[in-house]
Amino acid sequence: MNYLEMFRIEHNSDLKLDKIDPDFKDKHEDKASAEEEIAKHIRELRELQYLLYAEGKRSLLVCLQALDAAGKDGTINHVLGGMNPQGCRVYGFKGPSKEELAHDFLWRIHARVPARGEVAIFNRSHYEDVLVARVHNLVPKEVWSERYEIINNFEKGLLANGTHIVKIFLHISAEEQLRRFKQRLDDPSRHWKISEFDYSERKLWPEYRKAYEEAIGRTSTRHAPWYVVPANHKWFRNLAVSNIIVHTLKSLDMKFPEPTVDIEKIRRQYHAAEEEQNHRNRD
Repeated sequence: MNYLEMFRIEHNSDLKLDKIDPDFKDKHEDKASAEEEIAKHIRELRELQYLLYAEGKRSLLVCLQALDAAGKDGTINHVLGGMNPQGCRVYGFKGPSKEELAHDFLWRIHARVPARGEVAIFNRSHYEDVLVARVHNLVPKEVWSERYEIINNFEKGLLANGTHIVKIFLHISAEEQLRRFKQRLDDPSRHWKISEFDYSERKLWPEYRKAYEEAIGRTSTRHAPWYVVPANHKWFRNLAVSNIIVHTLKSLDMKFPEPTVDIEKIRRQYHAAEEEQNHRNRD
């Protein structure tokens, strides 16, 4: 199954998140039936990341956005955690610092985009500036509404420089969010995740949904598409996200670079060294 088309949002679409079932799990009944496919994708991700790193011509930026408790951390851990850290970076974007506020809203993003050969994962991203900034009236409407086009141009420029972009919104229901909040309360190992803002932000669910719908619809472009992934079932979230990233990387048709040395000459040197070592061992 290729989820690129199934979950991709068209540019300027009239997105309605309540029309997308967060409980969707496709042909799979449960986690057990999807485990083999997920494991296959994880292996492919490792191989494709290695190829991306070796080729050194392009990079991949994965933006994860979601409401609280939708599973951004879990996705990074279970899906993307298997990548080689030498070529993969994870960045979290919380409230901007005083220094960051003194610059344009993309200033802190520019410094974190991946170099050629790398994968960068954004846990939240530049989209906070058309989501939180909008919902909490941190800037006037005439400011945040202009940012959609600024973001589109920014992402188009990244692609022109070899950075391919995958943007994923993890879609959960209000009921599932509340259930996960309870898990955090009941499990001492998750208490560190609890915030007093969880419930105050939850009251703004309709405002956030509207903000996400417009942001995704306005900025899901050919060069930087958005995917809305049903995420009530964590295992299906992992399956869909890994599937989308694997197919994105495969579509790049990457190749290992040609050797920069004379392989046959090196091979002869190896055989000479091997013969010398064998001679020493016999002595």
